[in-house]
Amino acid sequence: MMVLITYDVDTMSETGSKRLRKVAKECVNHGRRVQNSVFECLLTEAQFVVLKSKLINIIDSELDSIRFYFLGNNWNNRIESIGKITTFAIDSELII
Repeated sequence: MMVLITYDVDTMSETGSKRLRKVAKECVNHGRRVQNSVFECLLTEAQFVVLKSKLINIIDSELDSIRFYFLGNNWNNRIESIGKITTFAIDSELII
């Protein structure tokens, strides 16, 4: 399933900056960045549960927020993009 993850981490303190880096790193490990704090992640339900648990353990729920948007399995028809495409197709093969 395709999950769109957005987050807002309070960076007014040193610990906030660390949380922001940790949240971004966890999201990069599971998907692709499409905007500064927005990631598209192609996940199984089990992978989503693990990722969500990791993110919950990173953030300060009093200061930060994370939102998950579930686009499902037919997500290709639900995403429209305008302008420069700066990332790879998440469902294509990537050769490094």
